[in-house]
Amino acid sequence: METRFFADAMLGKLARWMRTLGYDVLYETGIDDTELLLKAAEEGRIVLTRDTLLMKRRLAKGRAVFIESGDLSGQLRQVAEMFPIEKDKLLTRCLRCNALLSRVAKEAVKEKVPSYVFSTQNEFSICPACNRVYWGATHRERMLEELKRMLG
Repeated sequence: METRFFADAMLGKLARWMRTLGYDVLYETGIDDTELLLKAAEEGRIVLTRDTLLMKRRLAKGRAVFIESGDLSGQLRQVAEMFPIEKDKLLTRCLRCNALLSRVAKEAVKEKVPSYVFSTQNEFSICPACNRVYWGATHRERMLEELKRMLG
């Protein structure tokens, strides 16, 4: 079974980059610690936090990982060391809402992407939850290069 996570409010950038790597990561701003811990426990998620007080809470025992680095690269490396990356899951989640992306036919996104993108790209994915459209172009290559740099 896949390990699932819930990143606290201090770790929004980490949550987004973890989604890029294919990890299932919830992230909500404005959620209080008790609600976050209860929701994570309910859904069998591991809480990722930099909050030492949250780590001391009874509900966090055995269900939370303290992210040691204040640096995004260090945070990502810590997670990848503890929970190995599955390369086949790379770029399979919506960066905005965490849903699994679905491949769609090119024609299905004609009205949803710029005409230049439609004419130069052949493979598209869409988020079934928020309808965001994804395609592989130079931004994808830049993201992959940035991941390589961060993970060493």
